[in-house]
Amino acid sequence: MFEWEFRDPWFLILLLLVPLVYLQTRRSKSSLAYSSLSLVAHTPVSLKQRLSALPALLLSLAASALIVALARPRTPQHETRVSHDGIAIMMVVDLSSSMNARDLVEDDRSINRLEVVKDVFLDFVFGGESGVGAGRPDDLIGLVTFAGFADSICPLTLDHGNLGNIVKDLQIVNQRSEDGTALGDGLGLAVERLRRSQAKSRVAILLTDGVSNAGVITPEQSAELAAQFDVKVYCIGAGTNGIAYMPVAGIFGGTQLAATQVEIDEKTLEEIANTTGGKYFRAENRESLAEIYQEIDQLERTEVTEVRYLRYTEHFPYIVAISMGLMSVATLAGSTIFRRLP
Repeated sequence: MFEWEFRDPWFLILLLLVPLVYLQTRRSKSSLAYSSLSLVAHTPVSLKQRLSALPALLLSLAASALIVALARPRTPQHETRVSHDGIAIMMVVDLSSSMNARDLVEDDRSINRLEVVKDVFLDFVFGGESGVGAGRPDDLIGLVTFAGFADSICPLTLDHGNLGNIVKDLQIVNQRSEDGTALGDGLGLAVERLRRSQAKSRVAILLTDGVSNAGVITPEQSAELAAQFDVKVYCIGAGTNGIAYMPVAGIFGGTQLAATQVEIDEKTLEEIANTTGGKYFRAENRESLAEIYQEIDQLERTEVTEVRYLRYTEHFPYIVAISMGLMSVATLAGSTIFRRLP
């Protein structure tokens, strides 16, 4: 809705003098005496005569515009300045071969663990159908992956669009030489990225479905390092603990699903969470994973400081310009077309 207000409205009282301006302008400076007007009584009135009051009217409008300009007309703009104390979040994702298990989506063996993890994580970043939250637009988010080795895939960034594209392209390792679960290396690399951040709160979300069996740094050492640099670690154990269906090479070629023994080292994940002041979660299906991210979303909220203030758009310069234009037209018309002789 268009709002109009005056900074100095008392100037509008001067509008009462505008009729005097009109009358004063219409007064003749001198006059001629005639004995009789009978000769011109029936003369048709020309258009010029009908518009003879135009200069006086324009000057009156110009005076009105100047008075309105003096009152300083303006429109307020209600604005809010919001400052965000963002959080730095490193996502640490397991890409080992066990992430190919098909147990997080009930009655659908075509979707592996990694695809579910990717979908829910993207909902966590952008907000989405999983009910995770409204997204994290003000937080720095990065990505570290690990299998037999740890890799920093995306640095901490506010460019979540690029991060999303990287997450969508994640693939489970397909070389035996690259397979394994370097849990300590993955977390240690995430802590190294986070310790350089100036964010007030630094968080790592570690998701794995196995047992640490590779790498140079142990999970316990990485946890101590995280605690040293005030990095809180939320650990997620994803998938069933026992038997899960995984694709294996078929006897006659192709692949088929086979029941495979799987294990999650929940004790180590709990120790990491306790050491760093975080929390351990267990996700046995997509719904529980979404609930975990929703809880993390609530636990780690960006602090927002909101300051409301008003800004004004001033209109008096345009009104003054209109007034000057009216005066110029009135003066020009009064000196030429509507010039009056005594």
